[in-house]
Amino acid sequence: MNSTELLVDFFRGVARQGPGGDAETKRALELAGLDRSRPLRIADLGCGTGSSALVLASELDATLTAVDIFPPFLEDLRARARDCGVEDRITTVAGSMDSLPFQDSEFDVIWSEGAIYNVGFANGIRSWSRFLKPGGVLVVSEITWLGSRRPQELQSYWEWEYPEIDTTSSKMRVLEQHGYTPCAYFVLPDRCWLDNYYHPLKETFGSFLERHGDSDQARAIVEAQEREMGLYEKYGAYYGYAVYVARKAL
Repeated sequence: MNSTELLVDFFRGVARQGPGGDAETKRALELAGLDRSRPLRIADLGCGTGSSALVLASELDATLTAVDIFPPFLEDLRARARDCGVEDRITTVAGSMDSLPFQDSEFDVIWSEGAIYNVGFANGIRSWSRFLKPGGVLVVSEITWLGSRRPQELQSYWEWEYPEIDTTSSKMRVLEQHGYTPCAYFVLPDRCWLDNYYHPLKETFGSFLERHGDSDQARAIVEAQEREMGLYEKYGAYYGYAVYVARKAL
């Protein structure tokens, strides 16, 4: 396997590929203030194996287009959708979030949990805007500083991993600069990181390494994840994922 295939195999072992929770997806839905009296068209970008898509399909009268660059994740999503009885509401598209095959004003809602960093926050909200109907809703979760000061070790790590990390007020300004009206935001609680993501993922490390013969590449993936987990356990008060809800101008 190449490095990308190893990463896909690594993250297929868990239900979530990043911090989040069903309750938090439902909370964002409430804050979005969607008109539930009519069918909605929703794009879930960077959907992974479908945790958020399954909630949206179950909670709304909606047709969902779920996009991810990794076909194996979409295979898992389709299987999970069948198990949940919502397979008729979800269409999957294998592709990149920065090269989407959609029409202008195609969607009522664009949703993206824990994935917009792949294309950058500003680039993502700017390029996706054309696919939203006027007055449409954007819901994204984004890694965010929770204050103005943080330890240098943490600062250095995130400046290397994701230079666009910033405070909530800065993210709100970026939304406004690109034609959105911020409606609400909230920060994911610790359990979305620990109970829903890190702890289940950690339980797969041994089987993952065994599957790949404890190779250097596999070991590097596990060690990088262990470092990320250790930083959150040490410095989680300084950063987190914030969920931003915004509306495109009419």
